Amino acid sequence: MIKKTTKEKVMDYIAYFFIYSLLGWIIETIYAFIIHGSFVKRGFLFGPICPIYGFGAVILLLATKKMYGKPFQKFLIATVLFTVFEYLVSLIFEEIFGLRWWDYSNDFLNIQGRVSLMYTIFWGLIGLILLEKLHPLIENLIQKIEVKIKTNAKLMMVYVLIGILILDFVLSSLKYLNIF
Repeated sequence: MIKKTTKEKVMDYIAYFFIYSLLGWIIETIYAFIIHGSFVKRGFLFGPICPIYGFGAVILLLATKKMYGKPFQKFLIATVLFTVFEYLVSLIFEEIFGLRWWDYSNDFLNIQGRVSLMYTIFWGLIGLILLEKLHPLIENLIQKIEVKIKTNAKLMMVYVLIGILILDFVLSSLKYLNIF
């Protein structure tokens, strides 16, 4: 493995954020299609990403960075981190926008409809799959792509993606705040 600079590591985590945000949006879209039988726009943003998945994945990757061969501990950490994060995001979005993007009120052992036992276990399993199976593949793919792209081009792509995300966030916020 090549020794990376701090800047390169940050760019990797930004790439992971966007990859997992897109994968989260795809999962949400497929789930909604199965439940509703048609396409349902998922997430807060206009674009095809759900940042809650990207942030959750990056937080989990950072929290378990030095854990090798401890799947049960990774499951527990994923369960707690994702559940707390989901609860906080739900609370913050409801306070700011007055809307709920999900509601688990009908689920067994829920807390204010923001989190529930079923999804807590689900997030733990998803986190474990991410850490043990999916992320090693994505990390390897990123490394293979990185060697073919110059640092300036990578940096430019990161800036463009962040710029698009900020623009989408601002426009989406204005929409939900009924400003435009």
